[in-house]
Amino acid sequence: MSMEQIIDAVRDLDGALVVIPAPGSDAPELAWGDAFFYYAPDGEMPQHVQPYGTIVTKDYPDDTASELDAPGRWRVNVHVDRATFRRLTGEDPRSLTLPRDHAAGDVFTPHPVYGALGWVAVVDPGEQTTVTLLRLLREAHDAARARFERRLETGHDARRG
Repeated sequence: MSMEQIIDAVRDLDGALVVIPAPGSDAPELAWGDAFFYYAPDGEMPQHVQPYGTIVTKDYPDDTASELDAPGRWRVNVHVDRATFRRLTGEDPRSLTLPRDHAAGDVFTPHPVYGALGWVAVVDPGEQTTVTLLRLLREAHDAARARFERRLETGHDARRG
């Protein structure tokens, strides 16, 4: 599955906001071309809310283990619950000890930087991971929607900070 197909699948989710920074945007140049997935039913960028999924297309200074600077490489990152993290990686996110090849393609690994926070990653998703990855993105979207609705119920509107 291509990066564009994954982005389109997320865009099809009710209330999804996909942000892809480009030249001329307020985003730092390093983020240009990457994609960030939010639940935002009004289409406005939520304040003080992390994305529930991302696609990165290049190495970042503190995140080079996936070797994304090689031509054509990209990585999907998704925040998941602890049970899902354990099922996919064989470890609890709070106690990662197994050595990993974060550059391996089409396999789930803990995110090289944010694994301890419950993020999984897939470099160049393919036949082995695509179906599960799309399900995880839907689940992360639903979890973001539930958090959004709880904030509204308690008077903490993420759209206003």
